[in-house]
Amino acid sequence: MIDGSCQTFVSDCHVRTAIELIRHAWDSVILSALRMGPTRRNELLIRVAGVSDKVLTQALQRLEACGLVTKARNTERPAPQTGAIYQLTPLGESFANGPLAQLAQWAADNQAELTGPSTTP
Repeated sequence: MIDGSCQTFVSDCHVRTAIELIRHAWDSVILSALRMGPTRRNELLIRVAGVSDKVLTQALQRLEACGLVTKARNTERPAPQTGAIYQLTPLGESFANGPLAQLAQWAADNQAELTGPSTTP
C-alpha cells in the first residue's frame, strides 16, 4: 500500500497518475479486450463493440505512447493477412490484470448501488 506521501492530493498524486491512464472512455475497455491476448486491430473492432475505427486507432496510439500496449508486425501469415498485432506490454499486463481488473470487479459487485434505484412511476 502507498504510504502517506499523497495525503494532500496534489497534482502529482499517485491516484491521478493511475487515473490518467484510463481517462479516455475507451482506453480501459481496449486494455481489457487485450487481456485476451495479442490481436489485430480489425479483431479489436469486433471485440470492442461500439468503438469507431478512428477512436480505436487514437486509443491504441495513446496506450502505445504510455507504454501499456505494443504494436508488432505479423510476418507469420500470408501477405494479405499481414498487419500489426497489438498486445499488452508487461506494464500493460500488470495494470490490466491488477488495478483495472479489480476496478471492474468492484463495479460488478456494486452495480445495483451504482445505478441507483429505478425511477418507474
